Amino acid sequence: MPSRLAFGAEDLLRLRFAISPLWETHEAARTLRRPDRQGFHLPWLHEIRERSRSLDLTPLWLFMPRSGTTPDFLGPPPVSLTASIEEELALVRGSDPAQALRDMRLSLADTPGAADHPVARRLVADPVRAVAELADLLQETWHVLVEPHWPRLRELLEADVAFHARRLALGGFELLFAELHPKVRWDEGTLTVDNRWDYHRELGGEGLLLLPSAFLWPDVVTGFAPPWNAAIAYPARGVGSLWQRSGPGPREALVRLLGAGRASVLGALDEPASTTALAARLGLAPATVSAHLKALRDAGLLVSRRRRHEVLYERTPVGIALYGGSGGLVGPPEESTGLPDLTAH
Repeated sequence: MPSRLAFGAEDLLRLRFAISPLWETHEAARTLRRPDRQGFHLPWLHEIRERSRSLDLTPLWLFMPRSGTTPDFLGPPPVSLTASIEEELALVRGSDPAQALRDMRLSLADTPGAADHPVARRLVADPVRAVAELADLLQETWHVLVEPHWPRLRELLEADVAFHARRLALGGFELLFAELHPKVRWDEGTLTVDNRWDYHRELGGEGLLLLPSAFLWPDVVTGFAPPWNAAIAYPARGVGSLWQRSGPGPREALVRLLGAGRASVLGALDEPASTTALAARLGLAPATVSAHLKALRDAGLLVSRRRRHEVLYERTPVGIALYGGSGGLVGPPEESTGLPDLTAH
């Protein structure tokens, strides 16, 4: 079922991006309990394993349903493109306890048995204490999971914002949303997001907030209820190579693996491009480039999508990771992080 956002003239002028260290803290915590998200983050999981042993995330995980609502007071809207964690945590600490109680009850209802968990019962019984305790836990989670890596994460997120801002400048909303996420599409003033809600909203001049995330892949998340205006969080580009450490001669190794022609085509796709554009860029015959593109796509390293009268090719996350370097890949963690039994009394 899709959510549809209808844009008016004023909304087209009020699209903005934001980078949120608090959002990344939430998503890092989610990643610890989501094996489907962990493939790109194995080096990070190894690095944080020892430091995170004393971190009890149960109070946060209770309010992170697999499919449902996270309390809005735990993640207030980013105040600026470059808000600090201190600014964002101050907003959490200033939450209205009555609203926090409503948010917590709404969130717990999305996970069967969660409301009966002893930690949940304790937090709901004292919302003033719950706000302070959850804010402290978010701060500790930031220090353990995210802060040591924030310069690298911020660089990735800022590069993503720059990329999409450039797409917006080059081709407007149509080009911007064509590259944002496979579940997001733009059609004549309406933005559609394929998710589990059947929802329609006229933006009415409030615009749209776009929030890239390093930990969100493969999901896209929408938020519409107050205090949020319309917002979409999406996976940042390049996450597949985020934790790669440079190895000796990665490009040479890629040539040995794929051959010089295919390695050149894969390397030329820093942004989506057509066969004709790649042929001109690389000085190769279009037929040769087309053959290389087909082989790379068949191998799962590229995806293609049609835009008007041309077909654009783009690296998949696997292609990004492969091109990002041959060093630094590690095996799966030896231990599972584990998720507490939310039905325990």
